[in-house]
Amino acid sequence: MRVQLAARGKPIRPSDVVAPYAAVIPLLNANRELASQVVSLLPMTTFTKIILFTDTDGRAKFCEETVTLDLGTPQSMLSKVFDSSGYQLRTSPVGFRSQFHCTGAPQWCFILGGQMEIGLQGGASRIFRPGEHFYSADVLPDGATFDPEVHGHWSRQMGGEPLITLFVRG
Repeated sequence: MRVQLAARGKPIRPSDVVAPYAAVIPLLNANRELASQVVSLLPMTTFTKIILFTDTDGRAKFCEETVTLDLGTPQSMLSKVFDSSGYQLRTSPVGFRSQFHCTGAPQWCFILGGQMEIGLQGGASRIFRPGEHFYSADVLPDGATFDPEVHGHWSRQMGGEPLITLFVRG
């Protein structure tokens, strides 16, 4: 069943849903709780894929890519089906920290419990909490020999709970 706009008699598009809220943006900016409630009612039409990758200089960096959710129904927006070759669960105790390393094969990492910090060369880092993710694709460049001063990332458990992750191979 398609939802119809009463005034136009046409199917609702994502732009139709967002446009009516333009007039109330100042109110929403002033009231974060109300803004959160309104945003939760809007259909999600994209998914932000956070990617850890190896740049042309051989160093790991983060970037973001938009994945369109253009399949399914308004109640269940879906992306296309992506290939995967398996999954792996991991738990790391309080205090865990790895050395610099590269991802062996590109994979999604979903944080199920605890918190995970990913550190990059040069000191930048990013913290991921339960329900958050990143796509780890910072593989060693072809023909390169691993150099812990240049390549890869480190990871560590943060806080008082063990880190629980799900890896899905790309």
